[in-house]
Amino acid sequence: MTLSKNTFTGEYSYSVDAKGRVNIPAKFRQVLSKDNNNTFVITRGQDTCIWVYPLTVWQQIETELKQLSALSAINRTFIRNTVRHASFTTYDKQGRILLTPSLIDYAGLSKDVLIIGMVNKIELWNPETLVKVDQENMKIEQHSYDDLADKIIL
Repeated sequence: MTLSKNTFTGEYSYSVDAKGRVNIPAKFRQVLSKDNNNTFVITRGQDTCIWVYPLTVWQQIETELKQLSALSAINRTFIRNTVRHASFTTYDKQGRILLTPSLIDYAGLSKDVLIIGMVNKIELWNPETLVKVDQENMKIEQHSYDDLADKIIL
């Protein structure tokens, strides 16, 4: 079976160490394409989590953000909120990346962290926060899920 490059799936439990480092699962490091130079971009997620993008995926996002007109207030706000907390991080020989204190605080990480593959990015969650988000998402009506499922061609 060939693994798709820069495609992340699954859920893993890890810990944040005292220096603010967390391991990227070996499975995720194995699918990271070489042109990323072992580098990720970390930033705030839209939910209360940390988004971790491969460098090449982040570069695509930057390209698309540049297409938004800076004359529009909503565009400026969106761009600002997307990139202001972003930082580059390269994993070390043990597969750890360094998280910024502001991102650790934003996601409410203390020790335990759930690492979730989200196809083109990775999410880092406080497990208690994710339980609350999952419970809230249970209120989404089934037809909304069905409408999304209809858009996926199998």
